[in-house]
Amino acid sequence: MPSTVDDLVRIPSLSPDGPGALRHLQDELSELERAGLLRTPAVASAPAGMLVLCSNDYLGYADLPWSPGGDAASGAGASRLVSGTHEAHLMAERELASWLGTESALLFSSGYAANVGTLAALARPGDVIVSDALNHASIIDGCRLSRAAVEVVRHCDLPSVEEALVRAAGARRRWVVTESLFSMDGDTPDLRALRALCDRHDAALIVDEAHALGVCGPRGAGLCAATGVRPDVFVGTLGKSLGLHGAFVAGSSTLRTYLWNRARSFVFSTGISPMLALATVDRVRRAAADDAGRARLAMVTAQLRSGLRSLGARLLPASSGPILPWILESPAAAVEMSQRLAREGILVQAIRPPTVPAGTSRLRITSSASLSEADVERALAGFREAVR
Repeated sequence: MPSTVDDLVRIPSLSPDGPGALRHLQDELSELERAGLLRTPAVASAPAGMLVLCSNDYLGYADLPWSPGGDAASGAGASRLVSGTHEAHLMAERELASWLGTESALLFSSGYAANVGTLAALARPGDVIVSDALNHASIIDGCRLSRAAVEVVRHCDLPSVEEALVRAAGARRRWVVTESLFSMDGDTPDLRALRALCDRHDAALIVDEAHALGVCGPRGAGLCAATGVRPDVFVGTLGKSLGLHGAFVAGSSTLRTYLWNRARSFVFSTGISPMLALATVDRVRRAAADDAGRARLAMVTAQLRSGLRSLGARLLPASSGPILPWILESPAAAVEMSQRLAREGILVQAIRPPTVPAGTSRLRITSSASLSEADVERALAGFREAVR
C-alpha cells in the first residue's frame, strides 16, 4: 500500500492494452488524462503526519472512539421492510426527528441514496422540479430518475426560481430543491425567500442540509433552523459533522410512510448497521450540545480564510462556513497546487470538472474544530511555501 507523499500524488501511467470488449474504455481514460481530468485511487488514508484539510469531518468526530454496549447487531440482516428493522434504527430516527423538530425521520444507507430515492419517489411525470444549477450529483440523478420535467435555474438566483415556477403553473405538482450550504462553493441560498416563493406558487421545498447540519443553527440543527424555515423535505447525512456513515430524510410522518413504501433506494437496500444507528443517537446528542465545537470551528475557519486571502488565494467571496474554495486557472493548475501542498505535508485534493463547472477547478479546503493552533500555523506555512 502506498505510504509516502510521492505515492499519494503519483498518477500511474495508463496501459496501452485492455480487454477486447472494453478497449474503448482505455481510449476514454486516455482522453481524461490528456484533459487533466483523470482521477486515480488515492491511499486508504493520509500518510502518518499529513495534515488533512479536505475532509467533511467539521466537528472532528470521525476519529472519536465509541462503544455500542448492549447487544446491538453488527448487521441489519435484511431490508428494513423485511426483517431488517431493529430497535436501534427506531431510536436513531426518533433522536434525529427530535433534534430537527420534525414528526419523523427515515435512515438511508448514504446521502446519495437519500436524495436519489426521495426525489425519484416524490416527483413524477407531469411534475416540474426547479433545481439549482450547482446542486449535488445525487440531486441531479434523483431528478432524472423521477422522469419529471426539470428546470435548472441559475445558482442562488431567486428571480430564476420564480420564473420557473410561473412557467410550471400548469404542472401536476411543483418542487423546488436546493442545498442549504453548497458543498463546492460554500455559499447559501435565501431560504426564507425560497420558502415564500414555494408557498406563493404551491410548491414543495426540499432542502439538503448535508454540509450545514451540526455546523449551523441553534444546537447545530442546520440553516433551516437558523433562518426559521421549515422545508417540506429535509435531507441530512451522518457522514459529515456527525463523523459516521449514512443519511436520513426528515419531515412529516406521512412523508416517512410514503418513502418507506416508494423510495427504491430504501426499499431494496439492507438496513444500515444497528450499531451505526446506536452511534447516531450518541453523535446527535453530542452535536446538539456542542456549541463549543461550533465556536472553535468558526474561529479556525476565520483564521484559515484570513491567512489564505493574505497569500492572494482566489477564494469565492460568497463562501461561508468551513468550506473554503480556492479557484485556480485550470485542472492542471489545481492538480499541481495539490501536489505542491502534499510535498509540504498537507492533503487538499484538486476538484475538477465535471464535479464543478468548466473553468472553476479548485482546491476545496475545509476546516475542522479538531485543528489546533499549531495545525493552523503549519497549514498556512505550507500554503505559503506552495504558492512561491
